[in-house]
Formats: sequence, C-alpha cells, structure tokens
Amino acid sequence: MYRLSVSAGTVLQKIPFEQRVREIAAAGFLVDLWSWEESAIDTIAADPHIVIGAIPGWSGGSMVHPDGVEKYMEGVKKNLHVAKKLKCRNLSITTGALDETGQMAHPVAKHPATMWIVAYKTLCRVAELAELYDVVYHLEQLNTKVDHAGYPFPNTTDVVKLLDEVGSPRIKLLCDIYHVQIQEGNVIQTIRDYYDYIGNIHVADVPGRHEPGTGEINYLEIARILRELKYGGVIGLEAFPKNDDAEAMDRFRDIFS
Repeated sequence: MYRLSVSAGTVLQKIPFEQRVREIAAAGFLVDLWSWEESAIDTIAADPHIVIGAIPGWSGGSMVHPDGVEKYMEGVKKNLHVAKKLKCRNLSITTGALDETGQMAHPVAKHPATMWIVAYKTLCRVAELAELYDVVYHLEQLNTKVDHAGYPFPNTTDVVKLLDEVGSPRIKLLCDIYHVQIQEGNVIQTIRDYYDYIGNIHVADVPGRHEPGTGEINYLEIARILRELKYGGVIGLEAFPKNDDAEAMDRFRDIFS
C-alpha cells in the first residue's frame, strides 16, 4: 500500500521551517523537503516521530549541458550526506535549478543530441552513486505550458525514454499529476502505460495548483486506479492550499485513504 507525504515547500508557509516539519509529521504524514535549514537537520534527524519522505537529490549545476555536469554531481554528492543523516532513501531530481518564479535557471545544451547524451551520461553516474548509497532517484517531468518554460523534459515519455537507456532500477520516474494534466492530459492512461517506471507521485489540482478536489482532475478515480495497480510507493501533496492548510491536508488524506 502506498504512503502519503506532504511537502514542507508548499504548506504551512507562515510558520518556521522546523515547526512546519513537526506539524506535518504530527498530522500523520511523511515530510517532503524542497530545501532545508542546515541548523535544523540534526534536530530533525534525531526526532523519531519525523520521517522524511523525499529530499532534492542535487543542489546546482545542470545535467543537460556539458558545462554544468560537474557542479550538478557535486550537489548530488553533497545531498547524499544529508539524505544519510535523515535516513531518507528517496531523492527527487530535475535537470537543474529553477528560479523563484519557476523559470529555468540552469543551462541547456543548444543541440538536442548533446542535451540527451549529456543527460544520459550524467544519470549513469547518478545511478552508480545510488547503488553505492542504497538510494533511489526520481526524475521529474515539468510542464512548459504554464509553469516552467524551456524545461527540457516536459512529457512523461521524455523521462521514460531516458530511463530506458540508463537501465537502472535506482533511477525512476517522479510522476507529477499536476504537470501531466497541464502538459499532456489523459492522466489515468499515462499512469497505466508507465506504471512500471513510477517510483513517486506528486499531486495538486488544475487550475491553481491547490489540493486535490479543488479543480478538474478526478483524483478519486486516480486513487482507485493506484489501489487497483497495487502501487506501493509514496504519494505526495505538493499543492498550495486554497484556503486552509489543515483542510488541504485532510482533503488529501480523505481522497487517498
């Protein structure tokens, strides 16, 4: 059976970081981190009531431009040490950093062949580290129609083709349903088609990127399909609450329970 997590990057934004993490955990969820305060890591790691669901697996550079690869790999190695402290085996990755508005803040090779080859070689290196540290990385597709113009892997098939070439069970698809709906639609068929690649799922509704049940996506049916498929990974609420944070988490739990 799947487990539920909540992103500390989107909910309870009015309270301090460490308190936010504790409140998510107290509500019965795993905690997903977009970032962290270094001073809080040891305290969080020592609290048996807090279970970290996922953290970012890199902290700079670019996996899609030759000039950004070494910095990208430095960030991968740095964040592995944080993951070890937090006893977190799931790490999320994108092709590089985005700015505060969600726009591209990392270089992409101009020629498509170069971009794909660099991404392949970089992910092979990430897979070797994943094997060494006994962790799993989840590469995310991000929509380019609304939020992340210029992102090199906007479609699920982009990530899947790359994963096929890398051929490692340590590199999986992070299926973000919000992004799939905006970029591709046909969410349920996408889940069915690429189920074997999925290692983590993010949810938010469209439009608005609020919690499930506030928009057009039929999350009750998606939850039913995931139970039918016996999905055993993590489903993470990565949504900005429409009104109340506690209400958003309750609605998320009700739909996927």
